[in-house]
Amino acid sequence: MTDPLQPLATSLRTHPCGALRAEHAGQTVRLGGWVHRSRDLGGLVFIDLRDRAGLVQVSFDPATSPAHVIAAATSAGVESVVLVEGTVALRPEQMRNKEMASGDVEVRATSFTVVGPAVTPAIPVARGKGEKMPAEELRLRHRHLDLRRPELQANLVLRHRLMQATRRFLSDRGYLELETPILTKPTPEGARDFLVPSRMHAGEMFALPQSPQIYKQLFMMSGLDRYFQIARCFRDEDLRADRQLEFTQIDIEASFVGREDVMVMAEGLVHALWAEGGHAIKVPFPRITYADAMERYGCDRPDLRYALEIRDVTAAFAPLDFVVTKSAIAAGGRVRGIVIPGGGGWSRKQVDELEALAKSAGASGLLRVKRTGTEYEGPIAKFLDDAAKSALALNDGELGLFVAGPDRTANPALDRVRQECAARLNLADDKALAFTWVVDFPMFDQDPETKALAAVHHPFTSPNPDDMKARPGAPESWRAAGADVRAARHHGPGRAGAALRLPARGAAGGGPAARRDRLRLRPDRDAARRRDLAARRDRLPQDDGGPRPVRGGTHAGARRGPA
Repeated sequence: MTDPLQPLATSLRTHPCGALRAEHAGQTVRLGGWVHRSRDLGGLVFIDLRDRAGLVQVSFDPATSPAHVIAAATSAGVESVVLVEGTVALRPEQMRNKEMASGDVEVRATSFTVVGPAVTPAIPVARGKGEKMPAEELRLRHRHLDLRRPELQANLVLRHRLMQATRRFLSDRGYLELETPILTKPTPEGARDFLVPSRMHAGEMFALPQSPQIYKQLFMMSGLDRYFQIARCFRDEDLRADRQLEFTQIDIEASFVGREDVMVMAEGLVHALWAEGGHAIKVPFPRITYADAMERYGCDRPDLRYALEIRDVTAAFAPLDFVVTKSAIAAGGRVRGIVIPGGGGWSRKQVDELEALAKSAGASGLLRVKRTGTEYEGPIAKFLDDAAKSALALNDGELGLFVAGPDRTANPALDRVRQECAARLNLADDKALAFTWVVDFPMFDQDPETKALAAVHHPFTSPNPDDMKARPGAPESWRAAGADVRAARHHGPGRAGAALRLPARGAAGGGPAARRDRLRLRPDRDAARRRDLAARRDRLPQDDGGPRPVRGGTHAGARRGPA
């Protein structure tokens, strides 16, 4: 098998440091790298030499190394850049280091040159077992040192491999890697644009792309059929755990495809990427509707590594003379919550912390009740009759936490509480992966006060054609012809999105003005939709029975790549 590290050989080095093994014993090698650690044992000097391939021990023994070489090695500071020449030798059996890939051998140096002397680094690169890393602010200030850590270098190497795997997978399926401009005009993506002043046109601005939205659709309209790009995107929005100012997305667009084509392709790409990372995942992924995800888990990115599903207990509370639930139900809300096995043993402080979490997500509070033996205890226990207790069906030791109110309020609160309870109970296996498709997103989110509509996915997604046909005058009830892949894992949810594009002119019935009136879009979305409709009128073939590369519905369309 071809050694992938062999191309790293140059006129100054024959091998990477971390690539040396027992089969290299007896060979004369030239190495280049950084002094990771140095140990002076009174005339016998050892240096751990590091490059991106890993570490190797270099020994300086008066029996094999000239005196001036030992003197140079003794004076070399940590993180100095050096060139070494010597012979690879097997270490004595009892001296081999099983924690190093090259731990069976060492290089007995005959030549040693410091080409880049270093002062004592501001933060250590080498860390012992259990030694804490410096503060993040300090590591960011000295990023060149932080990037020398093997963990970060491994991440960057993996990122490179994933990019190459993406290119191979998509190229083998006829996709063209095409670049799009960075300096562009604003597009409606849901966040604020970064603006770049124009020197040649005073008072005018370029916008950095939130995604290559307009240009990739131009590729489809031009007949290029399949496009992808590993694209940089820029969004001026508040930083959160899953939001940052700039990021990379695998952006994909295709013509003459339906939703199933898109989903099969996306599953194949995700499977290939995880395989490249050393993880076997099963395809096809299970599917869950948006409505089901919100009902059972309170969010559209459910962590399916554990159950702890949300229950609707409205029927249990409806007959009760309890003003909190009675008023919520009368206003059109529901009573929903989760039951935590063993939660009955939690202290009041622990439950109060959960209630604070629910309040931070918008709920007015948590209704709590636990069962101890045959007794129901807690603030709402006195309001429960035998029928309500039977309907709640708590087992001994279980704790019920419920929210009374509209789903818009209850869902985010119960989602937060569910995640926190799972973390306390260690329900999620850190090594497990739970991929799922969330399908049938609502096309629009309706403001409860103004009744204005805003796109849930993005304003370029096509509505479900069955919904448009069945309920042409009720766009707030339409589903979107899109789907998301959710990947629950220990360091947060992953996401990839897919959507068919807006339908052709006339597909939703009436002209652009009629569609705008029917959709009742917010003013900012209205302008975006109007520009898109105008672009399609100018660039797409007329309704002459000829081929149409980009269309909505289930027969032809283009997808949005993983975001």
